[in-house]
Amino acid sequence: MMNKIFFTLIVMLGFYQAQAQKDFQGMAIYESKTKAPKFNGMPGNRDITPEMQKDMEEHMKKMLEKTFILNFDQSASIYKEQEKLDMGGSQNGGFRMADPMMGGGGTFYKNVKTKSYTVDKEFMGKEFLVVDSLPKLKWKLEKETKKIGSYICYKATMVKMVMEPDFKNPRPGNDNGEKDEVKKTGDINKVAKGINFTESFDIPKEIIVVAWYTPDIPINQGPENYWGLPGLILEINDGRTIVLCSKIVLNAKDKVTIKAPTNGKVTSQKAYDEIVVKKMKELREMHPNRGRANAGSATLMVR
Repeated sequence: MMNKIFFTLIVMLGFYQAQAQKDFQGMAIYESKTKAPKFNGMPGNRDITPEMQKDMEEHMKKMLEKTFILNFDQSASIYKEQEKLDMGGSQNGGFRMADPMMGGGGTFYKNVKTKSYTVDKEFMGKEFLVVDSLPKLKWKLEKETKKIGSYICYKATMVKMVMEPDFKNPRPGNDNGEKDEVKKTGDINKVAKGINFTESFDIPKEIIVVAWYTPDIPINQGPENYWGLPGLILEINDGRTIVLCSKIVLNAKDKVTIKAPTNGKVTSQKAYDEIVVKKMKELREMHPNRGRANAGSATLMVR
């Protein structure tokens, strides 16, 4: 009799544990900050006063400060930027074109069980649905620890190759093109519209990524396409961009539907990257005599 009761208790305990894992869900809020590149050596720099340059760098800094929300369960997650109020007017006018090139995107869905991801992107008036395998990240687990909020986190590092259209890690270039249209003007937005950010920065071939993860939340998830550590990643630092978790909520009463986006032309990551590179080159060729200016105002539909 006692054996039957004990066996029944074991079965019930296993059932409840399995159900708890199935229902497990959490939310993490991340704050992303990217170092605004200096404009030294940019086209037309000789026509930009120190005050204008400072204003441009401040505009860029604010544009690159973003908030993301990661909703996750045991096997899947969705990562999306939290929308900000559109202030309108000319306050952000000159920088709108740069934003999608700096890592903007829609909903980033990844499933660590199937080792795949899906992300919807809009590029030059066309919607894409990038579907591909999760990258195989070769993490090196370190002994160093630190606290993020109330969680003990462990350090992990890896070397990441940077693809050509990745504009999240720019370095100032050395283009000496003419910028007649920005001479003798103090209008920060006119100056910004005269800058083609894709020409002004070089993209490094590889970067060192430092991650901090907590085994206290034993799921294989993290911001964007980062994954593969024995705990939720609470911080990512790739040298120019730091993504830091500011809040965690586990097993909230209201559940979030975690599923992949479906809108857009389905393509692989490689094919999408090739489209971006090709169209950026076409934009530069369309304005050979204007210091590669006003790329943001050109209308070029992706077919």
